[in-house]
Amino acid sequence: MSIWEYANPVKFLRLTDKLLPPLAILSIVTLTIGLVWGFFFTPDDFRQGSTVKIIYLHVPAALMAINAWLMMLVASLVWIVRRHHVSALAARAAGPVGAVMTIIALATGAIWGQPMWGTWWAWDPRLTSFLILFLFYLGYIALWEAIEDSDTAADLTSILCLVGSVFAVLSRYAVNFWNQGLHQGASVMRAGAIAGDTEERVSNVFAIPLFVSMAGFFLLFLALVLLRTRTEIRSRRIKALLAKERAA
Repeated sequence: MSIWEYANPVKFLRLTDKLLPPLAILSIVTLTIGLVWGFFFTPDDFRQGSTVKIIYLHVPAALMAINAWLMMLVASLVWIVRRHHVSALAARAAGPVGAVMTIIALATGAIWGQPMWGTWWAWDPRLTSFLILFLFYLGYIALWEAIEDSDTAADLTSILCLVGSVFAVLSRYAVNFWNQGLHQGASVMRAGAIAGDTEERVSNVFAIPLFVSMAGFFLLFLALVLLRTRTEIRSRRIKALLAKERAA
């Protein structure tokens, strides 16, 4: 069985009928465990105090904001190359979810940054590229709504997705490209004590519940995208039936 078989809307709906309920339950359970563990069963940081616990919302949301755009990029490329409507609709479905993740990341970053940096916002390379990514999300959603023909809308939004992917990459690696700015470098993936490593890293007492929260955010994103893709498929069917009825 080929994965391309699920580009057929009927097969996609049948598959997601079975996948969505357990996926939704698993995402809620995982996210609840990660957030409760992180907020209530981890100590305060010796430098940042209790504000460090914002990490359990900020980091997973930021990662999903970036990865959501990359998922949209892959789906858009599939549409451009193979013209599978389900892939275009999946990209469209992921847009608002990714935008919400970006808002959560920006808001929690500002709340975290104010006591740590003394300011709600700084024109830091990573923060600036992340804000631009959010504007691309808004533009992507608006472009879908502005164009009546769905195939034309899919073509133009796919091109926009290719351009916006530059800022998705910059949002992830900006602190590696420029040795300036307030935002620290990557520390999550260097969790735990490493002999001879003096760089900043997240202690395992914070990292383990953080990884659980990240898994919960990923599963929640997947469940929401599948649910919204199903809605987009049904909406497309209704529009086609209405158009056929008008023509008749």
